[in-house]
Amino acid sequence: MFFSKTADKNEGSSNSTLTSAEIRDLLRPIYDPDIGVSIVDLGLIYRVENNDGNILVDMTFTTPACPYGPQLVEEVKYTLNALDGVNSVNVEIVWDPPWSMDNISESTKLELGLDL
Repeated sequence: MFFSKTADKNEGSSNSTLTSAEIRDLLRPIYDPDIGVSIVDLGLIYRVENNDGNILVDMTFTTPACPYGPQLVEEVKYTLNALDGVNSVNVEIVWDPPWSMDNISESTKLELGLDL
């Protein structure tokens, strides 16, 4: 079960030279099912690198006990591996720095009604 708001969005793309920002945009439709917010807008994606089609993603979860963590990792891999020109996708789970509410984008904080 995947948590993307759009399915197969990347089908047919050819992108071994995607920038970090473009990769983040491709991951934006993946939502944390507990919160209902994009993993990118929650600030769960820390580092993104593309080295000639070999993509490295460092991500975290809102809590180490996140029940959807493994599924979110698999969805990141699935989304990026679906791109033409991608040779490999490596997703590393990192806990340093720990996730906090400060990681949430300002626009998402406004949408959620969180105090700025």
